[in-house]
Amino acid sequence: MNKDIRDSFFDQIYEMACKDKDIIFISADADAFSLRQFKQNLPDQFINVGVAEQNMALVATGLALEGKRVFIYSITSFIAMRCFEQLKVNVCSMNLPISIIGLGSGYSFSYDGPTHHATQDIAIMRTLPEITILNPCDENSAKDAAVRCCTAEGPIYVRIDKGAYNKVYETKDCDVGIKQISDNSKIKIISTGYMTHKMIDLVNNINSDVDIVDLYKLKPFPTKEIEKILKDCKYAITVEENTSIGGIGSIICEILVDSNIQTKLKKFSLDDKQEFEFGSRDWLIENSGLKLKEIKEFILGLTND
Repeated sequence: MNKDIRDSFFDQIYEMACKDKDIIFISADADAFSLRQFKQNLPDQFINVGVAEQNMALVATGLALEGKRVFIYSITSFIAMRCFEQLKVNVCSMNLPISIIGLGSGYSFSYDGPTHHATQDIAIMRTLPEITILNPCDENSAKDAAVRCCTAEGPIYVRIDKGAYNKVYETKDCDVGIKQISDNSKIKIISTGYMTHKMIDLVNNINSDVDIVDLYKLKPFPTKEIEKILKDCKYAITVEENTSIGGIGSIICEILVDSNIQTKLKKFSLDDKQEFEFGSRDWLIENSGLKLKEIKEFILGLTND
């Protein structure tokens, strides 16, 4: 049985914190089932600052300067946007070993409206020179992200999704930062997180000769590995639960331009808008312009040529 990504991540941190009293976890009043053992069994290593993300970043800065390895945790849209200045000036400028944990990628918090939607955070956090960005899509990559956070020399931003998904990564795959699901086709779908699982289901249902590449490390980006894939690729398709600006489609465009690789590229993403409608995650994705039917038709058009 597959384990929830959140539980895999937090359980791994808990195990390491039990052995290292310098690991401190700070929450901005955000909960998770697997955090309860942390609060109960390691009360001296757990702080809840309340709904105060900016203050949380400043408290973490002080603790890190005193030699602590600090995790700060909130809903993605709050921790990446509300305290961006503190992350830039305090955490990143001093290159402190602080792990920034955002819960709820994309439309995970579907019914909570645009305040809770995280569809611009990749574009925003990419601009910080010192940051590492990880986007685990299964329990193995989530565990790996937790270990990296506990050993990193600088700041890490981790996008944690909700739910249990089929395993994509083996532990050995995580070092590379990408996972090519198969390597039989000249058509590659490049995606990350939740959309990787959606693309696996889509390709399996239409039985087309298409490979899927999941991106685990979004920064520093595994450029050489992606260049190798693109050079051996006739058509690349990026699919992401993010707006059309600054996400993985933009990253792949930058690589193609900088490397002068001639691979054709098609980008599928959310529209450049805020979503004020309410519905399930999959409904919001469709309503925001990322339509699986259009992706399916585009793939079938390529494979039938």
